[in-house]
Amino acid sequence: MNIDEIVKEANKAKIKLMGLDTEIKNKALEAVAKNIESNKEKIYEANKKDLEQAQNLVESGKITKATFGRLKLDENKMRDMIQGIYDVIKLEDPVNKTIFTRELDEGLILKKITTPIGVLGIIFEARPDVISQISSLAIKSGNAVILKGGSEANNTNAAIFEIITEALKSTEGFPNGAVNLVYSHDDIKEMLSQDGKIDLIIPRGSNKLVKFIQENTKIPVLGHASGICHIFIDESADFDMAKKICIDAKIQYPTACNAVETILVHKDFKYYDKLKEALINADIKVIENPEKYDHEYSDTILSMKKIDGLNEAIEHINTYGSHHTDSIITNDDKNAETFMNNVDSAGVFKNASTRFSDGFRYGFGAEVGISTNKTHARGPVGLDGLCIYKYKLEGRGQIVDDYVKGRKTLKHKDII
Repeated sequence: MNIDEIVKEANKAKIKLMGLDTEIKNKALEAVAKNIESNKEKIYEANKKDLEQAQNLVESGKITKATFGRLKLDENKMRDMIQGIYDVIKLEDPVNKTIFTRELDEGLILKKITTPIGVLGIIFEARPDVISQISSLAIKSGNAVILKGGSEANNTNAAIFEIITEALKSTEGFPNGAVNLVYSHDDIKEMLSQDGKIDLIIPRGSNKLVKFIQENTKIPVLGHASGICHIFIDESADFDMAKKICIDAKIQYPTACNAVETILVHKDFKYYDKLKEALINADIKVIENPEKYDHEYSDTILSMKKIDGLNEAIEHINTYGSHHTDSIITNDDKNAETFMNNVDSAGVFKNASTRFSDGFRYGFGAEVGISTNKTHARGPVGLDGLCIYKYKLEGRGQIVDDYVKGRKTLKHKDII
């Protein structure tokens, strides 16, 4: 099918998904998890082919080592991928939840109710585990989804999609067309032109990809262009804690968008040189006084800078950061509170690694991505971020003219 046909089928599916029973959605997810578990070797074999081809792309400079690292699907990623689906099953259904109930007048009741967004368009690079993560969240939140992965992962993407589709078809009552995958580069432009038919675009990939999408569609875009995360080490910080957190935030997964890129150190912190030495010993390249601080290394490289104190840290982060995730290491609760209140980021942490900024670790089951937007959803976007809301009003024949003419008065009484 071409994009127009896929979008048409997805829109048919979204109507059925909106009112789909929770039990059917959970049965579909369980079938997907079991089918992935049963076909792990098939997925590994497909991923092996992609990695062999990608190695040539790395050597020719067409893709980066960071992209190659995201492409590799190992046992840990497979385990998390499957567990993520089971975690989504355990979560409360986010659809048709009552946000508030208000009595406008006797017998005139207003309710604010959660509802699916509709059709999601997900465009991502490498990371084939994204398919199962996003598909499971879309299914549970009652959304249809159209996925477009990077060509470097075509074999793995196709294998996982085939396994998911097979499981969904075996689930009685689950609609066709709910989960879709497209492959060609031209499909991206076609997806971006489907305003009014695709309700939300979520990009996951490089700064270049995200900016291209933001600049070439009228469809709302949810996500972040870059992950420039900071750690500020306060004067009162414990050295061992600072060392442990900084190393984890860079080494644990250097290419992740929540890996630290800049460490700011209070000028009166006694262990600056010792910390720098510890980072270097952990095979981290430390750059002091770089030409620019708004750079995402996506590698075992970070910037390090001495600063005057808390206020400069906040100003620096708000100026050069990407509003993703930033952390303070301190034993001063007042400074921590000031930092967390005044740093304008989706995630602000105290004495914790920036790598905790993740839907799986937040208990969302999985995430469709991390958003630095100021509207709708921010931070790791899980089930709740894939729902919007509608207003339901139930009356007994009331008309506005009675209230305009003063024959009746609105009460606006909230009902708990």
